[in-house]
Amino acid sequence: MPLKEINFDGIIGPSHNYAGLSLGNIASASHRGQTSHPREAALQGLAKMRGNMARGLPQGFLLPLPRPNGVLGDALALDGSEDPALRAAPWSASAMWTANAATVSPAPDTRDGRCHLTPANLITMLHRAQEWQDTKAQLDIAFGDAKHFAVHDAVPPTFGDEGAANHMRLCESHGEEGVEVFVYGRSGGKFPARQHEQASRIVARMHGLDPKRTVFIEQNPEAIEAGAFHNDVVAVANERVLFTHARAFADPQAAYGAIREAFPALELVEVPESAVSLEEAIRTYLFNAQLLTLPDGTMALVVPSECRESEPVWRFCEQMTAGNGPIRQVIPVDVRQSMANGGGPACLRLRVVADPATVDPRFLLDEAKASRIEAVIAEHWPEAIEPAQLGTDALSEQVRAARGALLDALDLNELG
Repeated sequence: MPLKEINFDGIIGPSHNYAGLSLGNIASASHRGQTSHPREAALQGLAKMRGNMARGLPQGFLLPLPRPNGVLGDALALDGSEDPALRAAPWSASAMWTANAATVSPAPDTRDGRCHLTPANLITMLHRAQEWQDTKAQLDIAFGDAKHFAVHDAVPPTFGDEGAANHMRLCESHGEEGVEVFVYGRSGGKFPARQHEQASRIVARMHGLDPKRTVFIEQNPEAIEAGAFHNDVVAVANERVLFTHARAFADPQAAYGAIREAFPALELVEVPESAVSLEEAIRTYLFNAQLLTLPDGTMALVVPSECRESEPVWRFCEQMTAGNGPIRQVIPVDVRQSMANGGGPACLRLRVVADPATVDPRFLLDEAKASRIEAVIAEHWPEAIEPAQLGTDALSEQVRAARGALLDALDLNELG
């Protein structure tokens, strides 16, 4: 079977909460202390997955990680006297944003002809730095066929790596050799630059990428200051198309030139500041979208419903799709619970180009499995979580039981 792009969405976990732990994530900070709705959040994410399946696209998923994380809680010596942010860290459900799960280089790009995956170390933020070992445990199972996949350990500490959220791939089609673009930040601003250039270069070397088909670009410090804590908040690529805000990169013309040198077929769709301001693009997450190739060969952009509600953003989308450009549809989806924590449709998925037959089928979604997942969420996920509940025995018991029920329903108890 030919290689296909499979989107692996994170099932939003039962501990989904608004603790506001992510410095530089304006949406997360602005909703800090509010009541979250894990059941609604998970059902919104599942509806997005079903929408892509209905469009004829292969769909996978990754599971919530074990929460609360008792190992981290013990390491922090939590006794009730600590800062609430420390108390909340072991409860983080941020692994639902699988764009941060790993960097993926498909087989056509790598020296050994296997698909390589490196889980992101996420060391910039305590609540996320706890994730990679449990993420790798899932990747080791889902992509355990060593003839077709290589799953690495995370980049060593010091060099922060945030995974696919700062990585793009351009190609004539998903199954052909591509050009991989790594976007990094430089420290020194009021918000941390989470992707270190050396982390990107280490991943490229581990994956055996051709240096002539690998591009490293600096993210615009102004974009980071405005709340684009990852590149996928201001740019997204698919096959020949780069859809980007004009202020996404530190030196846009040099960036486009470097990409074109490696990939002359580039089709650039640049949104000017005069059409959509950087701040409005970040507020609505216009670029934190899934840019998809549909079975008929046309491209669709799956955006948060907040884009439909923004006059300048929606005006641009209508003008774009009315023209002769490569993006022919813009499809709004409701992921408001995720958006309130700073994650749009692109955050919720990890793109893996592979033959679906080589992936552990337990991680591939069909309607019967979606119905099982939906039933578990409806029965076991908390309807709401107040900030004061984090750290309580009652919530801990409910969250652990909910995840256990999901593992049972999917026959994945080895991840318990």
